[in-house]
Amino acid sequence: MTNNQITIDTIIDAPVERVWQAYSTPADITQWNFASDDWCCPSAEADLKVGGAYKARMEAKDGSFGFDFEAVYDEVDPHKALTLAMSDGRKARTTFESSGGQTKVTTTFDAEDQNPIDIQRDGWQAILNNFKRHVEAG
Repeated sequence: MTNNQITIDTIIDAPVERVWQAYSTPADITQWNFASDDWCCPSAEADLKVGGAYKARMEAKDGSFGFDFEAVYDEVDPHKALTLAMSDGRKARTTFESSGGQTKVTTTFDAEDQNPIDIQRDGWQAILNNFKRHVEAG
């Protein structure tokens, strides 16, 4: 496994409480957790506690491909940070920084070995951009 880490971020025009809720609630997760309009997230589970399970089903809308993204929460600090330990041993840590009615969301994750770094960064950033649109749309 590689030791490369990738960092993505965005600033969302919403208070941290709303951003946290949208990031950690299954009903919200299914609305934003995909990188492009030809994908969807038909189901999600989030047992929001250290040791709790996270699972999001990712599927191509045409039914050609799908997979479960599974992890366990290593850190849950409400309105501040979440760390997921993925089933392959990699980690992803997301922080939430509130400032003047906006929230900066930053995720740093361990790269995997199958895809180029730029493709991984672009995919995760696309999902984060989708998240931003979801939150700001209300």
